[in-house]
Amino acid sequence: MVSERKTRVGIVGTGFIARGLSYALQNDLSLDISRVLTRRNPEQVKGLAVEERQITASSHELIDESDIIVECSGDPVYATGIVSEAMDAGLKVVTMDSELHITSGSWLAKKGFITEAEGDQPGSIAAFYKEVVEMGFEPIVLGNIKGFLNRTPVENEMKYWATKQGISLNQVIAFTDGTKIQIEQALVANGLGADIAQRGMLGIECIDHQDGAKRLAERAGSLGTTISDYVLSPKSPAGVFITAKHKAEQAPYLKYLKLGDGPYYVLTRPFHLCHLEISKTIKQVLRGEGVLLNNGVNPQISVATIAKRKLIPGEIIKRGIGSFTVRGEAIKIAENPQHVPIGLVSNAVLKRYVEPGQIINFDDVEIPESQALVAWQETIKQR
Repeated sequence: MVSERKTRVGIVGTGFIARGLSYALQNDLSLDISRVLTRRNPEQVKGLAVEERQITASSHELIDESDIIVECSGDPVYATGIVSEAMDAGLKVVTMDSELHITSGSWLAKKGFITEAEGDQPGSIAAFYKEVVEMGFEPIVLGNIKGFLNRTPVENEMKYWATKQGISLNQVIAFTDGTKIQIEQALVANGLGADIAQRGMLGIECIDHQDGAKRLAERAGSLGTTISDYVLSPKSPAGVFITAKHKAEQAPYLKYLKLGDGPYYVLTRPFHLCHLEISKTIKQVLRGEGVLLNNGVNPQISVATIAKRKLIPGEIIKRGIGSFTVRGEAIKIAENPQHVPIGLVSNAVLKRYVEPGQIINFDDVEIPESQALVAWQETIKQR
């Protein structure tokens, strides 16, 4: 009996997530890596559980040899073009790249099928949200647990942690200065129809994340809306949570089940396993289960570019996400229509002085032409 052919999975990116995914799919019974796309010389790419012939610098080869694409490059300007090309070829796209979604994801969502995968915090929140709603809860806070925050980290410390953790310097900076969590929770807000309480979110500091989660719920209650936010709790698990209400008649049952007296109940998923969970979403897509999470076609929240120090005309910002020059903060688009999304900041040139803490607007900086820039302009135009 001839076995059914495995689904060919093409991967965009060769970093931490791509490497882990390549090992995770080695023994999968239904999925097989076809090609891994790199911008480097393929012969220089190491650490992937694939043969040398499977590593390519050609997007055409990647697309021709794949049935579905997993994008995890972390570079929204680069990824927009690749994903758009894959969609033109009729391929569905699974991502672990919240940076892509909050930059050009809404434009891409109109163009073809794109979903964030379960595994990183946004996808984990989305999967957890579905479970919570199915149990009859009313979500009030869609939350992320962060252990450490330093908005102006220094280079030596960041290089140390990048080496120790085996991830890129840009990633370590973005995790440390809060840019990453701002991006993740902006995606959660747009994808699940939530709001943010304020610019940069509340980020309540607490010892026990459940205490912070309930305080966030009280704030959300005063605003009369569901919010996407986070707690800063070094001793809490590296997971996600949802603070929710339930019907009054369920109160004694929930108390017996150790969820407390209410009215706010904190449900926690105390882990997120990144590359190990991507295959779950791939298989759900192949079964026709649809989008887990994307940025929606009409986003309300973005992540603005904030100066970390005084910037001067002529200065070049090589990269926005994971930079010693700027960081990201979640903002409401309606209140800041001229802001530059941090995902678009790549080799950007300052045109005027910008003070520390100031939002950088399009009048302040020259952004190079790219498909990602066009995608953002189209998204804003159609609001």
